[in-house]
Amino acid sequence: MRIRMCLAALSLAGGAGLTTLAAPPAMAAACSDVEVVAARGTFEPGTLGFIVGDPVYSALQKKAVGKSISSYKVNYPADLSPTSAAQGNLDLVNHVKSQAAACPGQKFVLVGYSQGANVVDNSIGISSAGAVVGSPIVATLPAALEPKVAAVLLFGNPIRALGKSVTGTYQSRTLDLCAQGDPVCENGGGDVGAHLSYRDDAEEAATFAAGRL
Repeated sequence: MRIRMCLAALSLAGGAGLTTLAAPPAMAAACSDVEVVAARGTFEPGTLGFIVGDPVYSALQKKAVGKSISSYKVNYPADLSPTSAAQGNLDLVNHVKSQAAACPGQKFVLVGYSQGANVVDNSIGISSAGAVVGSPIVATLPAALEPKVAAVLLFGNPIRALGKSVTGTYQSRTLDLCAQGDPVCENGGGDVGAHLSYRDDAEEAATFAAGRL
């Protein structure tokens, strides 16, 4: 019940504040140095995601000095349907593959919040099956594209509640944040507000990513 309350709260979290934040464009500029590929959380408002994607993108623009930054909003329902995360997984992988072919010198920063973290997990080969709003892997980034992924930024990652985390090739490039008490990523967590708190981590995440570009 706490997890469902958490997810439902996302649809309300950004309402009052959306007029106070200029959302970044979600269209990728032709061959920017870096593209932020963001998968929003369940029902999360905003362009790339009001709670995570938008503030992380804005912070990275300031920290990645001398680099052009563009963005892509993963195209998926971000709802409670059983195939939602799988649709996001497929779209993320297909987009990065096509973008890498069109812009060979481009680097990617993958961002996922809540269900969006499941999308990113699956895309880098870590199954979110069994996690809240998770799914089996339907597509993974090819090994040839691994060096192009500069950083992976995960927030409220549901696989954490299963005792799982990102391992292998992407581990050293991954920042996986779980706020204390967040019931989506912490087994037994009971603080719904913790799952809505990740805007506070945008600067830390952008610093982590900028240091790996």
